[in-house]
Amino acid sequence: MSGDDEIRLPPIKGRGAVRNVCGRFESHEVTPFDDGWGSLDETAPRLTTTVTPLRSRGILTRNDSPDIPFEVSINPYQGCEHGCIYCFARPTHAYHDLSPGLDFESRIFFKGDAPELLRKALRKPDYRVSPIALGTNTDPYQPVERRLRIMRGILEVLGEFRHPLSIVTKSNLVLRDLDLLGPMAAQGLVSVYLSVTTLDRTLARRMEPRAATPERRLQTLASLTVAGVPTGVLASPMIPGLNDAEIESILEEAAQSGARSAGYILLRLPYEVKQLFVEWLDVHYPDRKKKILSRLAEMRGGRLNDPRFGSRMRGEGPHADLLRRRFELACRRYGLNVERTELDRSRFRIPARAGDQLALFDGGVRR
Repeated sequence: MSGDDEIRLPPIKGRGAVRNVCGRFESHEVTPFDDGWGSLDETAPRLTTTVTPLRSRGILTRNDSPDIPFEVSINPYQGCEHGCIYCFARPTHAYHDLSPGLDFESRIFFKGDAPELLRKALRKPDYRVSPIALGTNTDPYQPVERRLRIMRGILEVLGEFRHPLSIVTKSNLVLRDLDLLGPMAAQGLVSVYLSVTTLDRTLARRMEPRAATPERRLQTLASLTVAGVPTGVLASPMIPGLNDAEIESILEEAAQSGARSAGYILLRLPYEVKQLFVEWLDVHYPDRKKKILSRLAEMRGGRLNDPRFGSRMRGEGPHADLLRRRFELACRRYGLNVERTELDRSRFRIPARAGDQLALFDGGVRR
């Protein structure tokens, strides 16, 4: 549903997608149809969120992509209630025979046994320490975390093992865990990155309907910095013709809030996300749609998405080069990325259990 003459569905309050598109593994396709009775003009019923436990055999995900700066990650949730329309994790819901559209935002799966699975993984004789990245797929501090507290359990385990980690989030809920993050930061074990896509509250509410406001994310950066936690900002994704003009102001505000480092990613639209994003433009920014999609295609080799390593994060061509130069100049202007935050792997230890042989001096079992 991408043509200008096709039916434009109304937005759903508090949700990013406007409908459930069919997943790529389904054998049928469902499209809106105007039957003449005005049913498309009716207010959609309130969409509630359901939360379902997910059993896993393991918790650590290994990465070998050359353009991603981490080797190991943990994703305690599948699906995300923040509802970010551009989220490149949306297509994973198709593996559950669910839609990457509204289902992704409202049918959340959680790994309740994540802390115990992590504890077992870290005790394996062949385990080798590498900083664990959290928040690389869906937000570990999405609203349901307030109740389930899985992320807090993971942090408690990593703290016991003195294991390095990094966090990416849009939520101020991360401040709940400052009592854990502060001591870990003092040992060089943690860094936290806030994703700030725009400083415009209206755009943020449309694009990321259940995430924290831009102001609150900047306040969270400041609070983490005061607590001694190294922080960074991700101006991501940059969408040409929509929020790319803000890249300098985002970096400036983040630096003033205490961020030491910064990064950005050009909008990625894998699989079903392309259709969802185009529909979202139809609903919210029909006047900008043609320009946004045209400029994005210029930066993606003529397509709306380019999955190739090396170019998928930054794009290519004159406009992509200009965005990259603007980012680099702004980082220099505001003192970002001057020094790389190196997380300390040397402190890792396996906590002693009953019957374990204690390590000399500190009472832990080391490898």
